[in-house]
Amino acid sequence: MEFKHKDIIALRDLGKEEIELLISTAENMREVNSRDIKKVPTLRGKTIINLFYESSTRTRTSFEIAGKRLSADTVNIAPSNSSATKGETLADTAMNLLAMKPDIIVMRHAVSGSHYFLSKKVGCSIINAGDGAHEHPSQGLLDMLTIKDKFGRLDGLKVAMVGDITHSRVARSDIQGLTKMGSSIYLAGPPTMMPPGVERLGNVTVCNTMKEAIQDADVVIMLRIQQERQGKTLMPNTREYSRYFGLNPENVKWAKPDAMVMHPGPINRGVEMSSYVVDGNQSHILKQVENGVAVRMSMLYHVCGGGNVE
Repeated sequence: MEFKHKDIIALRDLGKEEIELLISTAENMREVNSRDIKKVPTLRGKTIINLFYESSTRTRTSFEIAGKRLSADTVNIAPSNSSATKGETLADTAMNLLAMKPDIIVMRHAVSGSHYFLSKKVGCSIINAGDGAHEHPSQGLLDMLTIKDKFGRLDGLKVAMVGDITHSRVARSDIQGLTKMGSSIYLAGPPTMMPPGVERLGNVTVCNTMKEAIQDADVVIMLRIQQERQGKTLMPNTREYSRYFGLNPENVKWAKPDAMVMHPGPINRGVEMSSYVVDGNQSHILKQVENGVAVRMSMLYHVCGGGNVE
């Protein structure tokens, strides 16, 4: 099928077939990443601007690598080194960048919905690399690809998500994507970190305890405590949090023996997960990072209209 979206801002905007197309293309893109010379001319002559208003390691780096492996000209802009420090608005920044004729702007911003605002201002494609506590579509797609790699499917799986659900854009994208693909989501976390009405997002069950969420789960996704978004302390301390909602060698046994453990990073070792679990055989965290490059290659490829990958 043809991917008909100019932008990729949220997985809630995409249908099941479009998500399948993005994942399938990412699977093909991995062949490029396994070559000795990891480059194809697919996006030669295209210009991509990575505009990150928030700090990032994995997402920014993998979008840059993805663009370069597709032979696009890639420019990285950090607002700390831009006119944003002089009071320039997002709209003015975007219009000035647009005057330079980019084909894609990949942006991360602290304000939820900023990408929808930007997409109405510019004619080039917009890809959301994370906006506030709204969505993180590329993370949702790479999580689905990583799960599919292990189980060969996404439908019929029990996926547990534990942690700061309220402030997690990853949680929202995972919920939107996985429920569309037939997975069942079970959530657990402190009541102060559980958004009201989250069940309306899809096939979601809010659990009273961590054990209830991860009991017989196929997948356990642990989420980072987003202290930078909370504004105030929503838990007594990290030791207390880890006691009730941290994944360790004992409670990981509640999940199925072949269950996979995931985390979007960065990880607070000893808080969300013990090092034993992070580095253990069930951990697929580094596989998530590896798949991130292929998924972001797929996203860049499709918003540019698609073409031959040589």
